[in-house]
Amino acid sequence: MQSTMHGVAREELRRYLDTLLDLSRFHDYCPNGLQVEGCATVRSVVCGVTASQALIDAAIERQADAILVHHGWFWKGEDGRVTGFRKRRMAALLAHDISLFAYHLPLDAHPELGNNAQLAKLFGWTVDGHFGEQDLGCTAVLPAPTFTGALIDQASQIFGRPAMLIGERDHPVKRVAWCSGGAQDWFEAAINAGADLFMSGEISEQTTHLARESGVAYLAAGHHATERYGVRALGAHVARELDLDVEFVDIDNPV
Repeated sequence: MQSTMHGVAREELRRYLDTLLDLSRFHDYCPNGLQVEGCATVRSVVCGVTASQALIDAAIERQADAILVHHGWFWKGEDGRVTGFRKRRMAALLAHDISLFAYHLPLDAHPELGNNAQLAKLFGWTVDGHFGEQDLGCTAVLPAPTFTGALIDQASQIFGRPAMLIGERDHPVKRVAWCSGGAQDWFEAAINAGADLFMSGEISEQTTHLARESGVAYLAAGHHATERYGVRALGAHVARELDLDVEFVDIDNPV
């Protein structure tokens, strides 16, 4: 792809990202790729976890040509009418000619830049297997056996916020499973994959009972917290490979 000080064509950027993240492989709950068409040439990009009004405002302030996110718009089953907050978000993008690129499951799964790959890098784990829907979940044998207490302390330090542990702190852990975001429904699959501990972002009421009854610990670290790293890595890749001005903006989210 040609990239100069004059930027990259929007459609060239779309094709590059779509190919890099292997869109055709995934069945998703939303359209991946270019969701809102902005100006024809992209020079600067703001990336973040979710295409919220706050992120759009940050992009406008920085005079960005495009926004790159993990959580975009047009989710399956969502009200499709462009009213209220949807109108305000859309109007802001269109008024400033800003493109919106969003990559959901393809960004979770990418073996180098994806959310789950980046979590492995942060924790020092080596992926040795996959499980769950479209093989998004990952497993690893720890470099050295440890205890759940040490892992939750490590998670709280990495994510900069208290993580929640369902299980005893002195429970031994040799094999871990993880999937970023809202993968609590995959807990049983993680247990069947041989995990001593499963980490995801969110937790549901029934998760507690399954952890207690199975003896497998569950670590809930936050949906937003566990999904900051894929889009940040993707943004850094785009900046490096395409010589674009890319800034990651972290809009705080306690969930």
